[in-house]
Amino acid sequence: MKRITILGSTGSIGTQALEIIRANPDKFCVSGLTCGDNVELLVDQIREFRPIFVAVGNEDAKDRLIKIRDSFDASNDNTRFPEILSGEEGISEIARRDTDIVLNSLMGMRGLIPTLSAIEAGHDIALANKETLVAGGDIVMKKAREKGVRMLPVDSEHSAIFQCLEGNPNQEIKRILLTASGGPFRGWSMEELKRVTPEMALKHPNWTMGKKITIDSATMMNKGLEIIEAMHLFDVPPSKIQVLVHPQSIIHSGVEFVDRAVLAQLGTPDMKVPISIALNYPERLDLGSECESLDFFGKAGTLTFQEPDPETFKCLGLALKAAKLRGTIPAVMNGANEVLVELFLNKYIGFTDIADIIEKVMDEHMENQNCISEGEEKSEEGITLEMILEADKWARMRAGELSKSC
Repeated sequence: MKRITILGSTGSIGTQALEIIRANPDKFCVSGLTCGDNVELLVDQIREFRPIFVAVGNEDAKDRLIKIRDSFDASNDNTRFPEILSGEEGISEIARRDTDIVLNSLMGMRGLIPTLSAIEAGHDIALANKETLVAGGDIVMKKAREKGVRMLPVDSEHSAIFQCLEGNPNQEIKRILLTASGGPFRGWSMEELKRVTPEMALKHPNWTMGKKITIDSATMMNKGLEIIEAMHLFDVPPSKIQVLVHPQSIIHSGVEFVDRAVLAQLGTPDMKVPISIALNYPERLDLGSECESLDFFGKAGTLTFQEPDPETFKCLGLALKAAKLRGTIPAVMNGANEVLVELFLNKYIGFTDIADIIEKVMDEHMENQNCISEGEEKSEEGITLEMILEADKWARMRAGELSKSC
């Protein structure tokens, strides 16, 4: 039986992972759970899955959880309450605790340090937190290699690439084919994008996801982040990663080898497939009625592909630039984006302001750091965690300052 720790158990990926665990009690048990402040749902998960330890995002959430625990004690409830930790240190401590695999489904930059904590403890990682590799890919992958830790992707695209590469060890890759739905505004002009509201951007045509990743999909920043993630996961330069806009979301991604053979992974849009592959690797789970089989005579009967438009969807172009420059630039881009998406969701800035401000923040950082603005793809040596965290902190502050003029 495989022991699972889930960082972000109350979010979309975390709850779907628990559904898989519920359906396979002979294969999985839960070691630890963490959440931000959704204490009520966490309590339900504690009752059902009985983790040994849990962590919440702050002291207020911890106090609420302790009150619930004490009320259980007073009423002779049979629930065995786990050890409770809190804050960033508590979540990182949970990641270090004894387990077989850590599913990191935290949102944003918060996932970086817990990932490093889990790797340091020698735990395999099921990674659903792409920002971990966007901001700190060089140090994370180096540490994973040193510790002999497997990085198992949960993003549907990277899981697809991972599956295509299984059985083809040491085969030279010509290019990775990274598919994108194009989001809800595929084909829109820049003028049309200026009128986009948060309500419009949150209506993804194919996937049901959290708010942040849904907005990133609408701006195509999500695909840009995935370029950087793929670069680190599969050790390829960005020049070998091609984005294909594929509106049907049936082909989740693929690989072309040097002999021009192309392997692709197909399926209905359902995150339980990549989650189950990561949790149960190297074996596959029978998901039964949990997922639909692919209907080749229905939606899969017509598959279309288009080139992306990085000039209109500027976030994609900015991410590709960050992928080429590496160093602390990806952390700056990511930090600014996280702040600006939140400001857009709260209607402080417009949809196109996200990319415009990210570009300004990146340009300022490159000027301050004497970075080249264009050039050959390169790997930055000597980048430390402290440098990444400082770049992230500065980018968030600067993005907030620049947003006030919108």
